[in-house]
Amino acid sequence: MTLEQPATAPTTETPSDRHILTGTLFRRRSSRVTLSETPPLPKLEPVRRPAKVARMLALAHHLQSAVDRGLVADRAAVARKLGLTRARITQLLDLTLLAPDLQLQVLELEAVDGVEPMSERALRAVAHAGSWVDQRRGVDQMPVNLAPRRPVPVLSPPRTALLGGLTAHTTLTR
Repeated sequence: MTLEQPATAPTTETPSDRHILTGTLFRRRSSRVTLSETPPLPKLEPVRRPAKVARMLALAHHLQSAVDRGLVADRAAVARKLGLTRARITQLLDLTLLAPDLQLQVLELEAVDGVEPMSERALRAVAHAGSWVDQRRGVDQMPVNLAPRRPVPVLSPPRTALLGGLTAHTTLTR
């Protein structure tokens, strides 16, 4: 960056307390906006974490397991212990109605830099579709941003799943 000072005497168009800067400036974001001549550091790797819908599905399986093992009497007792409504517990446990291959794919979803691949509400709508075939059709129509954490283990010949073209390998079909 260079600082050009006028060669002539200051006029009303260019006050003496102002200068024209030429060159490349980079904006730094912090509590204040600052300008720098050096370029910013390259971006770090994207932050990846399990998607919220995957965590909710895992929680639903955990809650259902607690009810099945007799650790809690019923869904109402789960709701009281967690401080949630019975309706919310029902919403969570409805996620376990998904086809097993779809559940595997949901558990593999990641949120990349805070962007969730799908909403829980959309997934609940698919879970209420009825049969597993209808659920797969419903997932096929969803706009899904898939970012799998790791490949799904191969248990049988590959079958193209309906979650955005992701290939799932599973023996769990209906």
